[in-house]
Amino acid sequence: MERLKQLVLAVIILISFSNVVNAETFLLEPDIFVGFSFWVLSMVCLAATVFFFLERESVPTNWRLPITIATVVAGISFVHYMYLRQVVVTLGGADTFILYRYIDWMVTAPLLILQFYFILSAIRKTPNIIFWKLLVASLAMVMGGYMSEADYFSGIFGFIIFMVGWIYILYELYSGETGKMTAKSGNKPFVAAYNSMRMIVTIGWVIYPLSTILIYLTDGIGNETLNIFYNAADLLNKIVFCLIIWNAAMKQSGRTK
Repeated sequence: MERLKQLVLAVIILISFSNVVNAETFLLEPDIFVGFSFWVLSMVCLAATVFFFLERESVPTNWRLPITIATVVAGISFVHYMYLRQVVVTLGGADTFILYRYIDWMVTAPLLILQFYFILSAIRKTPNIIFWKLLVASLAMVMGGYMSEADYFSGIFGFIIFMVGWIYILYELYSGETGKMTAKSGNKPFVAAYNSMRMIVTIGWVIYPLSTILIYLTDGIGNETLNIFYNAADLLNKIVFCLIIWNAAMKQSGRTK
């Protein structure tokens, strides 16, 4: 296991080094704040990837899958943010295509929503139907946004699909089978983590439909401003979200209070 850790860390360092070397060709201008935000978030995602990977063996066995998923989410985000940083520099910062973000979200958004199933499964037997309900709803939500952004159909129709998927997820987390099983679990660290994660999905994810409203129902919002908001939202919705899971796992192991 120790050798495997060393190998994975070596790969992560190699990817990081190759991106830094590549940055010499695509220099970031000091006045491009959105590009700076991409750099910061990519480094945060790299640190989170390494942290979750190293902490995986420190949590109880039944919590290792959620921590593994957290590692995958952070790793995907790191690689993608380094790519987006290059796009920002190449295009000058203001015209970064929001469409590129769906390459990341199509994978990470369902994984984040499925974390509710994985952590619930870590403390009690959980029906498989919860997995499929959360997966289908999250995929429908992201695909609605993507197909709208890619002009496969009208923006309003895509917005409706997104909202239906998101609202169903919230229903499931608050009043559905997932929420009811959590309330009856009696596991304080888990319930506290679940409530915090659920609040992030409720409040933190509002940036996505809100941006659609600003784009299609008003005079619009600049891509540079939108990217900064999205970067801040991703920090909360991905990294903080996964840190909450790690904290619950550590409390379950008795290493933190």
